[in-house]
Amino acid sequence: MKNDVDNKLEQKNIKPTAMRKLVYEVLDKNKKALSLYEIEQQFDNVDRSTIFRTLKTFQDNYLIHSIDDGTGAVKYALCDEGCTCAPDDLHVHFLCNKCGQTHCLRDMPVPKMDLPDGFSFESANFVVKGICPDCK
Repeated sequence: MKNDVDNKLEQKNIKPTAMRKLVYEVLDKNKKALSLYEIEQQFDNVDRSTIFRTLKTFQDNYLIHSIDDGTGAVKYALCDEGCTCAPDDLHVHFLCNKCGQTHCLRDMPVPKMDLPDGFSFESANFVVKGICPDCK
């Protein structure tokens, strides 16, 4: 019998291997964006490249999105249901200056930009920095 994680992976055309299910569960239980290093710390004796390949598969199939929050480490978070990482799906991220955690502010879309003629939009990275509620 398939569980919820299997179904979520299969909905995105991702074969639900044991490692993929474990990485998904780590991302799901943490309600913040995680770096490769932070994900790696959740496992004993798992090769970093295996986790990275899993994250790449997730990203290629719009299950997760990556965030460059300026800390030097790319972070990953689950996408919302139906997300295709198109410009309309982009949202603001919040980096806490105290604890270093990055949060998705899913209800705050990235502002639309009118680019000059000849420029074409592909992606945006909008990070707000401050102090999160847990650190106040």
